[in-house]
Amino acid sequence: MTSSDMDYLTIALPKGKLFTPSANLLARLGYTVPGLKEDSRKLILTNEEAKVKFIITKTSDLPTYVEYGAADIGVIGKDVLLEETKDVYELLDLKFGLCRMMMAVPQALKREKLSDYAHLRVATKYPNVAERFFHSEGMQMEIIKLNGSIELAPIVGLAEVIIDIVETGRTLKENNLVEIANIHASTARFIANRVSFKMKFARINQLAEDLKVLIEGDNAI
Repeated sequence: MTSSDMDYLTIALPKGKLFTPSANLLARLGYTVPGLKEDSRKLILTNEEAKVKFIITKTSDLPTYVEYGAADIGVIGKDVLLEETKDVYELLDLKFGLCRMMMAVPQALKREKLSDYAHLRVATKYPNVAERFFHSEGMQMEIIKLNGSIELAPIVGLAEVIIDIVETGRTLKENNLVEIANIHASTARFIANRVSFKMKFARINQLAEDLKVLIEGDNAI
């Protein structure tokens, strides 16, 4: 980490649903930069006066940027942290972006017990989470990694079971899928690179404390 790097705080924000609430929350504390938007063509956006840099990354890549110090801090969903298992500090639950990781099957395949689904094929964007979940249940499953619309897999016969993240469950119902197990809840988290947290402790810790005050104030309303 050069002396120039030490002058700046580099913040990674994820593309997708968490981008706008993350950017808005940080802006309330003065951490912003002109032109900060999800579809920005610039790879790095800098506020020279505040000594802040922003990078906007693909959601699944963000923990890697923070783990390796390309970003000092970032905002990411707990679901991604559990899947990617990167070596970062999780400093704060930001309390927004609430959704849940669940297991679902077509209505016609609903069975009495969770163990009745053993040895079936599971489509998911979260193979590591799925593997740990089924291992904890003592179930052997064939896990198929997908990146697109997971709900399509049972419709076309690729898999009988899906594990995915949902907010309202509306998409499940539209595709005649029924939730079988709630695996874990997920909200946005404030994370930090381990070296950056030590080298820039005062600034990162102060930001974490300020964010905590904002969140507690918002939730008290």
